[in-house]
Amino acid sequence: MTHPYLLGAAHPRVLAHRGLVVPDQHIAENSFAAIAAAHAAGAEYVESDCHVTSDGHVVLFHDETLERVTGDPRAVRDVPLRELEQQMAARGGLATLAQSLESFPGTRFNLDVKAAAAAVGVGRLVAEDAHRVLVTSFSDDRRRIALAAAAPARPATSPGSRTLTRLVAAVGAGIRPVAMRLLDGLDALQIPERQGIIQVLTPRLIRWAHEAGVEIHVWTINDPQRMRDLVAMGVDGIVTDRADVALETLTR
Repeated sequence: MTHPYLLGAAHPRVLAHRGLVVPDQHIAENSFAAIAAAHAAGAEYVESDCHVTSDGHVVLFHDETLERVTGDPRAVRDVPLRELEQQMAARGGLATLAQSLESFPGTRFNLDVKAAAAAVGVGRLVAEDAHRVLVTSFSDDRRRIALAAAAPARPATSPGSRTLTRLVAAVGAGIRPVAMRLLDGLDALQIPERQGIIQVLTPRLIRWAHEAGVEIHVWTINDPQRMRDLVAMGVDGIVTDRADVALETLTR
């Protein structure tokens, strides 16, 4: 059965990677303003990342430290919410997960759990909105902890690196029963086209995923022609820094 996260939305999916930041716009990725910009551009899906502050608030932030975004070398986990809000005030505003879910009730969120300490908090916060949330993580353990914390609600989900590695190996070797077992319980595969020398996205992977009722979302694609090519291959979603460009390209 298709998860509600994927029902009633435009296909192919356009997932706004960390919101939308256009050139010459002085806001930070994953900021409240970036999410608002994606929403204003017409993006139904926003991809973001979850860390937790020193006082236990789940915030949308990609890096482990603040250095690249604010110049502060400390880790997000070592900074209280109030101070992080002050640092982000001139950069588009800090987005907490709770605030984002409340402020954008029509938006579907794709959440990557970046920190182990954030997993339980993410799960609990999204439980009431599980119909419009996908939970993923590079760590299958973090992903499963977040999903368990959301129970009995079930957000959509995409696998972590360990599961994906096994799946790509099974697909490459043509071992369909193993691949189908690994696809069971998933709603999407959110993948790069390649990982080093390994070709992750293949026609067989697309075919078997679709046979299992699992969508394919590819990241991070900013070139319009490549977006068209991937959709022509059968890809269901494009994760992009330029949701505005993707929406224009794929809905014309």
